[in-house]
Amino acid sequence: MPSTSPFLARPGGTGVAPNLPLNLPRDFASIGFVLQQPLFIGASHHSKIGSIAQLIAMAKEKPGEITYAATGRGRLTHLTMELLQARTGIKLQLVPYAGGTAQGMTDVLSGRVPLILDAYAGLAAALKGNLIKGLADTSLERLPGFEDLPTVAETVPGFFVGAWTILVAPVGTPDAIVRKVNADLWKALNDPDVKAKFQANGAFIRAMTPEQVTAFVQEQQKTWRPILDQVERQIQK
Repeated sequence: MPSTSPFLARPGGTGVAPNLPLNLPRDFASIGFVLQQPLFIGASHHSKIGSIAQLIAMAKEKPGEITYAATGRGRLTHLTMELLQARTGIKLQLVPYAGGTAQGMTDVLSGRVPLILDAYAGLAAALKGNLIKGLADTSLERLPGFEDLPTVAETVPGFFVGAWTILVAPVGTPDAIVRKVNADLWKALNDPDVKAKFQANGAFIRAMTPEQVTAFVQEQQKTWRPILDQVERQIQK
């Protein structure tokens, strides 16, 4: 999660250790990307929102009037919508639910709140049962098993949000070892049984070279630090 990741921690932020955030390749040698857990965005059947493009258009017509249910301030769900607002110039209204997704889902099902977002575990049953409309997920490409669900990136190019896990090694690890472990990691992750177990829990693999892992983390740092600064100011008000 960006607010707590040792790679994405806000430098000098409240409760952040002085040696954080970690940086690649300064602190570790990148090996490979293990998995991503994107978020899913759904809409109430009572709302007129049927896509991310419609959401953006409606929010521009009524800035600050469209609400969304999320699991508290400063968490990944909140940060995701802050990023979407920053990228599209819209204004949405957070409705935080300390009681979790189930509490927010009650208001979405009734139509009191038009939007909700959460990880797969929180929304899978509602999406599969058509209790809510699936608008998009926050991966870069359409996910296996969700080929009919668009990504936010199809409307907002480059948009990616998700918990993610990478494999790293101590700085100075011989390149030959890094390459061998990268290849072995991908072979293990690409096993059909392993992929199926991951996907059943909303986790998806992505092949990356060590260089791509480093570039990915650096891009995530550039993406999230302004958003974390903004949310920190909001919370302190």
